[in-house]
Amino acid sequence: MTNKEKFNILIVEDHELTRFGFITAFEGVKFINNIFEASSAEEGIEICDNNDIDLIIMDLGLPEMNGIEATRVIKSKHNDIKVVIFTSHNDDNEVLDSIKAGANAYCSKEIKPQRLIDVVRSVLDGAAWFDPSVSRLILQSAATTDHVNEETKQNTDYNLTAREEQILKLITQGFGNTDIAAELALSVNTTKVHVASILKKLEVNDRLQAALKAIREKIV
Repeated sequence: MTNKEKFNILIVEDHELTRFGFITAFEGVKFINNIFEASSAEEGIEICDNNDIDLIIMDLGLPEMNGIEATRVIKSKHNDIKVVIFTSHNDDNEVLDSIKAGANAYCSKEIKPQRLIDVVRSVLDGAAWFDPSVSRLILQSAATTDHVNEETKQNTDYNLTAREEQILKLITQGFGNTDIAAELALSVNTTKVHVASILKKLEVNDRLQAALKAIREKIV
């Protein structure tokens, strides 16, 4: 985590019972300091303007101003605030618009409370996290966007081995460890060791970040 030991989070959710569930889930969590709550985007923006907020759990389907627009407004004024989008459905355009607005994570409302706590912790650490159901869409979108030129590609060297490059390419195609192991005739444990090495060399926190970096910098 960062040098900060405890963090302030804001729950922006218009349904009171759902909001209460979030608050209950995070009460007593060691790395959480204060929990703020808002029932609308406008109220959430005001809280961010007047308090030291580190992370927001943002409902997508808010009345009047939705979660995407609220994220865009907040990020334009407080770019250091992390935003976790929370939604009950995965519309392709909404997923991509959330990322463009600056969301750091995109979670389904089916996520388990402990998993959500883990996601929040990783996002506060600087990671990006997207529900597995939308990861492939994000990778496909990144693959169709040219973020760097050929010179950047030639000057980028992360000292990946030939095997690590093979595995990284499969990761960008959405392969899991079991599928990678089967594809390359490796054990799952050996695959995990290679994946851990790839993450370390690319200086990323998870497989999705590794895949996005590989695509954007044309590493593989």
